[in-house]
Amino acid sequence: MPVSIRPAAATDSALILQFIRDLAEYEKLLDSVETSEADVAAALFGENPRAFCDIAEIDGRPVGFALWFYNYSTFVGRHGIYLEDLFVRPDSRGGGAGKALLAHLARRCVDEKLGRLEWSVLDWNAPSIAFYDSLGAAAMDEWIIRRMTGEALRKLAGV
Repeated sequence: MPVSIRPAAATDSALILQFIRDLAEYEKLLDSVETSEADVAAALFGENPRAFCDIAEIDGRPVGFALWFYNYSTFVGRHGIYLEDLFVRPDSRGGGAGKALLAHLARRCVDEKLGRLEWSVLDWNAPSIAFYDSLGAAAMDEWIIRRMTGEALRKLAGV
């Protein structure tokens, strides 16, 4: 069955939230999801969206999504795409939806002369790591992701 990729529309907000929740459940992080359908709609379809989403469909049925945003590399001197979330429903895996979503983003990078496409993957997620490796994605093992949230963020901000 052929996979089609389309840009998400505001009417997809509930679907996108469900994909986010499904991904979080797969990653054993469901209790970390705070976002709402209204948050998704505002972020992706508000007046000045800073994040974007593509939907993968098979026979007109949504089976996965890619949520992404533009970043910038000072070393490369060009923007790139950071893939925040990629998820394909378990019953649709192996049908080409994940590869189609990544290929769609790769084409966007090439068409827009962007410098890179990058994302993170949990270290225990061997099936995804193997999939990404099969596509030629390089692990950036020398880089350690740092994150600041909550009280640490407020303390540094002086509030």
